[in-house]
Amino acid sequence: MLRFAAAFAAVMALSLPASAQMKKAKLDDGVRHRLIIQVNDNDAAKMNLALNNAANVSTYYAGKGEEVEIEIVAYGPGLNMLIAGKSPVSKRITSFQQGMPNVAFTACGNTMSNMKKKTGKDVVLMSKIKVVPAGVTRIMDLQEKGWSYLKP
Repeated sequence: MLRFAAAFAAVMALSLPASAQMKKAKLDDGVRHRLIIQVNDNDAAKMNLALNNAANVSTYYAGKGEEVEIEIVAYGPGLNMLIAGKSPVSKRITSFQQGMPNVAFTACGNTMSNMKKKTGKDVVLMSKIKVVPAGVTRIMDLQEKGWSYLKP
């Protein structure tokens, strides 16, 4: 039991500097809360759940007078969420873009490239969608910067 307590104390001592750095990184630009929401299923219910989560988190922190940044990252089959003329939630995304500037939408470049190879056609996204080289690495990069992660 004594060994466990000593090992636990050592682990905690080593983790404190990292968590302090993470907290500092979150606060440097004044935004205290950041959330990544992953969408990788071509399922309208899960897409709507992701949007509900984003709206609820945004409303919660606005009610507390605190800022929150939210990025919805779509890749694989979930990219259909952001494809013009194909998205089952396009009206909601447009509404978010008009009324919630703190919520951004990101598309995976790898998925877009693979879809183009398969169909021979360019993938046309809805307006105001950011494209990153890879959705998974975007999620990793943001987590390494202290962002919270959610997969509905």
